[in-house]
Amino acid sequence: MIRNLVFMAVLFPMLATALAQPFVGILLWSWISFMNPHRQIWGTAAYLPWGMMVIGATLIGCVLAREPRQLPVNAVTVLLALMLAMFTLTTFTGLGTPAEAWVKWDRAMRVIVVLLLTAAMLSDRRRLDALIWLMVIAIGYYGVRGGMFTIMTGGSHRVWGPEQSMIADNNHIGAAMLVALPLMNYLRLQAGHRLVRIGLAAAMVLTLFAIIGTYSRGALLGIAAVIVVMWLRSRHKLLGGIIMAAVLAVAINFMPAQWTDRMNTIGTYEEDQSATTRLKLWEVSFRLALDRPLVGSGFRGPYTQSAVDTVMPGGPARAVHSIWFEVMGEHGFIGFALWLGLTLAGAWYAWRLIRLARLHPQLAWAGDLGRMLQVSIVAYSAAGTFLSLAYWDYYWTLMVIAPAALAIARRSLSQQSDAEPAGFGWRTARAGAATPRPAVAAGWSRQGRAST
Repeated sequence: MIRNLVFMAVLFPMLATALAQPFVGILLWSWISFMNPHRQIWGTAAYLPWGMMVIGATLIGCVLAREPRQLPVNAVTVLLALMLAMFTLTTFTGLGTPAEAWVKWDRAMRVIVVLLLTAAMLSDRRRLDALIWLMVIAIGYYGVRGGMFTIMTGGSHRVWGPEQSMIADNNHIGAAMLVALPLMNYLRLQAGHRLVRIGLAAAMVLTLFAIIGTYSRGALLGIAAVIVVMWLRSRHKLLGGIIMAAVLAVAINFMPAQWTDRMNTIGTYEEDQSATTRLKLWEVSFRLALDRPLVGSGFRGPYTQSAVDTVMPGGPARAVHSIWFEVMGEHGFIGFALWLGLTLAGAWYAWRLIRLARLHPQLAWAGDLGRMLQVSIVAYSAAGTFLSLAYWDYYWTLMVIAPAALAIARRSLSQQSDAEPAGFGWRTARAGAATPRPAVAAGWSRQGRAST
């Protein structure tokens, strides 16, 4: 009961704030959607339609505050809009149960609308970092708690996500923590306070223990990919490699024999009923895409026996367990190309951030963010190969962040250029012009990356 009252006491004032400051509504939506805090309480608050209330307050706030003034047009926002149109078409023509298909479409629609609003409101680095902090806290909470649980129980029990959420399954929460891990490292690199850096480093170690504690074989493969890419993108490869290898070795050796036995089945997947069933599910989805290459089978098509029977009579009709084949089977090859294009666009903007930072050392933060975004993309791609997590808004938000960060970095360079007199290379502002102040999180000042 106390949790219920405290939760409502926090949420309702924030809803009122969103009416005047719509970006608060974006953060509030992200917190509820990513972390699912209402699943941690009991009582009335657990069943209220918080998502709809937040969206309503945010949209009203956009009208009252006259924000955003325009939607940025980039590869990510264009692809999101095209995906929404494609999802609508495939839902109309789908083979799945209409009621279930439209429920899934409704959620995707709301997510994409909020993502477009998010893209329009990420106008400066303060907002950018606020969103990243919120994303880290939302998943990091389960990482820290799960890591402590794994250590205290000796790894004898699995780590699970919040009930009735997209990341409730042990495999899904494992992938979610993998994607969040590089974001923690980005914040650690940018933090100006020593205690913050130590706290984030400790959170990363505990999160790694939590990922191991999920007993997810897909997450273990994802860890290997993340460590390799993070090492490649690290500035201090020798020290970083030693630390990452040591922490991983300690975590693995800490786990009991039952964990080792389960992980060893990766090498003998032919004998694992779960693995062979997944291969059959992937085949079903691929056949659905071949049979209807333009529109696929629609949302929930691969879950519907009558739809599966059109390409494989008596074949398995259930969760596809692969982000790649899930989209392919539900939306055909065109929908799959749009969905895949979102990741490729995010990777491209992350690379542009790294390149821009190399040319302009004062944008070191952009380079760090670009590198860690690349690691998150690899984490999602590797772990997601074995999961039905294709429409995860947390990951899509990262794709929105990439072009927004690039625009903010370029704007910062433009402002610095306008503030300097031409021809002399002076670092002082022109007479009568105010010295521009970098848009960074308050209190951050490390190696000149950010100041207050």
